[in-house]
Amino acid sequence: MIINTIKYPGHVPTNIAQKLFLAAGSGIYSFFNPRRGDLIATLGETTALPMLMRRLRDVMLSDPTGRRILRDKPRITSTSLDIASLSRLPSNSVGKVYAEWLEHEGVSPDTRASVRYIDDPECAYVMQRYRECHDFYHAITGLPIIIEGEIALKMFEFANTLIPMTGIGAALAPLRLKPKQRARLSTVYFPWAIRNGATAKPLINVYWEEILTRDVDSVRLELGIEKPPDLRELRKRKQKS
Repeated sequence: MIINTIKYPGHVPTNIAQKLFLAAGSGIYSFFNPRRGDLIATLGETTALPMLMRRLRDVMLSDPTGRRILRDKPRITSTSLDIASLSRLPSNSVGKVYAEWLEHEGVSPDTRASVRYIDDPECAYVMQRYRECHDFYHAITGLPIIIEGEIALKMFEFANTLIPMTGIGAALAPLRLKPKQRARLSTVYFPWAIRNGATAKPLINVYWEEILTRDVDSVRLELGIEKPPDLRELRKRKQKS
């Protein structure tokens, strides 16, 4: 029996048994079909332990910018961000790099599903904010959305946020890869991800909408992020050798 009530628009109240069932089902199916963003979203929410989400919320509450984000509750969509205007910004600005990454990878900020299975409304927003900022993390690190890039970024995010789903993805997804791909992750991208994710400032506290005109190299330096080797170029060089 569900004892929770609807806490926010779109909320689906679930008990522990139901969350475990959803987590198991979404985890198994997303392993075999990693392009199913809806399943990955469900896995992320149903494995988001309340204590860990409260910890991440407290990270935001401890930071002046994080508190403003929690107060303002901004959303990142193609409506809230004028992507066409961002593409006209200076070449090395955060907004320009983000817009170019979206175009190059063929993705849109509107593809992020709304949180449904996290019961606490404030923690639900924290998960939504993480989810909608994911493409900014891609853009500033330069990691593409091919499976190796996603896995590397998941490890980076786990080291930075401790959201369980990111750690689960980074640990299990490499099992689907070829030996050369796993070797590249273990020798190049996982060491980068763990080192940078653990030492960088909490990215959940970055108000991306307010720094779109800033120089991206300056932002990386301020956040403590070293850009990793270009994954697509590294793959090309390995294929030729």
